[in-house]
Amino acid sequence: MPHIHDKIDFTVAIFVVHEGRVLVIHHRKLDRWLPLGGHIELDEDPEQAALRETREESGLDVELLGERPPTTGPGTRALIGPRYLDIHRISDTHEHIGMIYFARPKGGQVTLAQAEHHDIRWCGAEQLDALQPPMSDAVKWYCHAALREVGAMQR
Repeated sequence: MPHIHDKIDFTVAIFVVHEGRVLVIHHRKLDRWLPLGGHIELDEDPEQAALRETREESGLDVELLGERPPTTGPGTRALIGPRYLDIHRISDTHEHIGMIYFARPKGGQVTLAQAEHHDIRWCGAEQLDALQPPMSDAVKWYCHAALREVGAMQR
């Protein structure tokens, strides 16, 4: 999706963990290993964007992990907060505010989005260092954090 705003856009990144492995994609345009994710569209909230991007890019339906406050009422819907937030530069004049979610699969089958990605794969912690081209330190850090935290939930 093209940028919505000139200077800054809001995005989601989803680190899906299953059986001690995290799902990553080799992005065709950027030639990088990344989590699932993309822009939050104008007609959706961050949760909807995370679920849509995950489904579009992997074929999976997921459960976003986190706490939903009990504050839903007329005119208000509580959202699961992202686990982390970051801001990253895309160009000299454009940045993304990234909402980083951890998730686990609840249905579907992993499918490569060939128009967007060269590859999609489940990686254990030890496999992240072997990816080529090398994964960025920031993405690797989030992968390890997701593996630790989601793994701890499943014990």
